[in-house]
Amino acid sequence: MENNTIHIITILWGKAYDEQDVNRLFAMITNNTSYPICFHLFSDESLPELNPVIIQHSEPRLAAHEQLQHLNYRKEVGLCDNSLGNLHDKRVFFFDLDVIITGNLDEMFIYPKGNEFYIINDWNTEGTHVGQASCYSFVVGTLVFIKEAFELDYTTVVEAYGTASQEYLSAMIMESKGRLNFWPEHWCKSFKYHCLPHPLLRHLRTPKKPDPKTKLLAFHGNPGIEA
Repeated sequence: MENNTIHIITILWGKAYDEQDVNRLFAMITNNTSYPICFHLFSDESLPELNPVIIQHSEPRLAAHEQLQHLNYRKEVGLCDNSLGNLHDKRVFFFDLDVIITGNLDEMFIYPKGNEFYIINDWNTEGTHVGQASCYSFVVGTLVFIKEAFELDYTTVVEAYGTASQEYLSAMIMESKGRLNFWPEHWCKSFKYHCLPHPLLRHLRTPKKPDPKTKLLAFHGNPGIEA
């Protein structure tokens, strides 16, 4: 890391989130690390209230049919671009806009080794073959093969995976590397799976607080972060 600067990336399209959500994520990350942060947003949206410290880049383009652009492949595949944000050969940390930072991130930022890919072990999948893409890290340029393979035969990919773009990302890493590297289990938790009570008890009990060792709480699916 040059000058210990940490490069953070996120992506925004559509109306589910806006610049205030990006600003909130930026503030949470900068308030929970001692490292200097360079925050990169990939979005084609007009965001007049975006914090001026945040660097806005055009969203990476996929050479795929326009009707596929709404799928999450524009995140899990699009961000595999070889020249993403002029960050080639730099390690980046992706955080989705549906997360809350609950602990210090310094340990996470020095955890990756070499050019390895790191991701959350998916909470809803048994085994170690699927990553949950609310937070992952990679070196720009090392995943371009994923984008190239998708663009070469995206119809087959979508037929096989549907909207499950993080499963496709995981499968491609598994095929290339033979394994997925995961963050320590206690760092990243799911509000749905680790804080909410059983569905039959949700009208009787309030959600639990995350473990003090938790660094990130993901609000994937329902209920969302604004619920």
